[in-house]
Amino acid sequence: MVRKKSKGNRGNDKKYRAALAGKNIPVLTLDNKWYQLIKRLGSTTEIVRLTEKLNDLLKRQGKINTELKDIHRLKKKLMENIVASMDEIESSSPQVDRKMDESRRLIEECNAKMDKYRDENLELPKEIEEVNYRLMVATMELCYSRLQQNTKEINEINEWLTSTRIELKKKVLRKQDSETVNFELYSYMHDIFGSEVLEIFDMQYNPGEKPPIPKQDRT
Repeated sequence: MVRKKSKGNRGNDKKYRAALAGKNIPVLTLDNKWYQLIKRLGSTTEIVRLTEKLNDLLKRQGKINTELKDIHRLKKKLMENIVASMDEIESSSPQVDRKMDESRRLIEECNAKMDKYRDENLELPKEIEEVNYRLMVATMELCYSRLQQNTKEINEINEWLTSTRIELKKKVLRKQDSETVNFELYSYMHDIFGSEVLEIFDMQYNPGEKPPIPKQDRT
């Protein structure tokens, strides 16, 4: 079953084609960077299908061009044979006639094949251009989807980092405040009661390093 395009897709397709009119779009499957891009993105069923179809068309085009060259060489050789046989016309024989007739028949076959290949070769560039365009759109859509996905993730991480920085700053300030309060409390108690009394109550301040205790003159 052929899947119908939505109106939105048809609208985008029309917009894309209008914007790309006259632009030279490279054949994607002949570009190694395109393969690297797809490797990074991860392919889709549609991209795999279009890639295979485009490569098949390119192979067909190459085969036709090779066939045309081969047929042209064969036709040239047959024409040369006919010209060479013209010298034998005066001493015509059934063998020479058969040779001439066979050459003419083969030349007609060559002409028919060349006409067929040339007609096909006129249509192939249009097919290649169309499939390449569809592959380009599929690639762009995949890229856009990945860019959106990554942008969403980047924004979420940025929000988390901002929130974490704020929370971290609050906790650092709370830690500093608590350390300051502890230092002040210990200093007051040390000044009031002295270190011996504090030791009796096992009251020591040691949040990593014991803060310096102000020197005090005792009488």
